[in-house]
Amino acid sequence: MKAYLFEHLEFVRAQTLNLVRDLPDDIAELIPSGMNNHVKWNMGHVLFIAERFAFGVNGEPITLPAEYTELFRSGSKPREISEAWPSIHELVELLEGQVHRIERRYNGHLHDTVLSPYTTSKGLKLTRVEEFLSFCLYHEGMHFDKMKSILSQV
Repeated sequence: MKAYLFEHLEFVRAQTLNLVRDLPDDIAELIPSGMNNHVKWNMGHVLFIAERFAFGVNGEPITLPAEYTELFRSGSKPREISEAWPSIHELVELLEGQVHRIERRYNGHLHDTVLSPYTTSKGLKLTRVEEFLSFCLYHEGMHFDKMKSILSQV
């Protein structure tokens, strides 16, 4: 039987992908007045944090292009970055495959303790795989709302 957490990760990711899949690249790079980021940044940030929280905290390789760390880490801002942004197509492809990789790796291991526990900026301590993945649901939902807000203004 599939763990509910994987079903929830798939559901949330499907909502994100449905929102962004057909966006033109130029629209996805617009930053509305009063905001710091664009849709591509939010997409890549969701991808990067999920990768870090699923694999990086266990000392496993993060299988994203090296430049994604600089582009999508917490605190980065598109206006301060001169590198070219990945295409919507590239980001969508990576987002589409990520949840399945997470499920293949952690099916039957959701209760395992990770190698590198983490405390979020709001003080939530994460120590088990299921805690990190549950936090990813919250995190992606927050950025889904940011993307909806950006798209309502462009």
